Amino acid sequence: MIGDGLRAQGGLLPVRFLLNTFYSGPQAWFFLAADNGYFTDEGLEVSFTEGTSLARAVGDMVTGGFDAGYGDLNELVRLQAAEQETPIAVMAIHNRPPYSIAVDAAGPIKAPADLAGARLVSHPQDAAWLLFPEFCRATGLDPDSVSVTFSDAPHTRMVPQMLAGQWDGIFGFVNTLNAQGIEAGVDVATALHHLTWIDHAPAFYGGALMVSRPFRAAHPQAVAGLCRAISRGLADTVADIDAAIDAVARRNPALDRAANRARLIGTLALEMGDAAAQAGLGDVDDDRLREIAKLIAEAKDYPLQPEPTAVFDRFFLPSMENRARMLG
Repeated sequence: MIGDGLRAQGGLLPVRFLLNTFYSGPQAWFFLAADNGYFTDEGLEVSFTEGTSLARAVGDMVTGGFDAGYGDLNELVRLQAAEQETPIAVMAIHNRPPYSIAVDAAGPIKAPADLAGARLVSHPQDAAWLLFPEFCRATGLDPDSVSVTFSDAPHTRMVPQMLAGQWDGIFGFVNTLNAQGIEAGVDVATALHHLTWIDHAPAFYGGALMVSRPFRAAHPQAVAGLCRAISRGLADTVADIDAAIDAVARRNPALDRAANRARLIGTLALEMGDAAAQAGLGDVDDDRLREIAKLIAEAKDYPLQPEPTAVFDRFFLPSMENRARMLG
């Protein structure tokens, strides 16, 4: 095995891994891969660091000197278009975009055009906010017709405040907003209506496994091992949701299990439930990556539209028969 080769060179290879946020349900596959010994099987000793957002993780991987991480594939495209240093994606985990603007289901906003004149709130580096110009371009909404406030408050506070009338909508991920609404005691099934990128800008991807370019060059076997181990963790997550939540809770004992269970199930269904993921998760469509690059370059007036090979390297993916498959 590759892992045996690494161990023969002097034990397990340390891998510094940056997560997207604090320990939560939709990261469970990483922790199952660790707890079930899949990283060790590959000769790897993976240490996780909590991050601050899926989008911010891409740049933080570079500035923090991380070997690997879980970041937003679209933000990687954006940074490449802006001619900044980036890691490279080696395995897509979200096949569909998780981004949303959540509004009061009982209010007047039903479609993107209804956002004109709205007061919205976002975390400063929320991936949905960063892709709002692209959402506007896709829907014909004038971005200048919307006012946006930035807050570092948790969504557990922001969702009730929005429903009380402080704002008209919140940027975020569909299942994050729903889960943290549940934690706040909100009946999200009836209280929230989502304007999603899936419906209005479906070309975008979401979270992806990324590695630093120096790590890829120095340890190609380790990169392939990471992909194999995480694929096994994904398969275990689909097979046993409760065991997956147990793995998260071992790292975050204060975890709201019900909310994070719902968030994990929702993520598997929404971001990872398309036909391609059912056939085998991990690869991307190069034409979609080109469309994303075009949308971002046009919306943000960047001179460069990076080619797919600049942002994604599929060389390390497991064979199709060994990739995790999502449920329909």
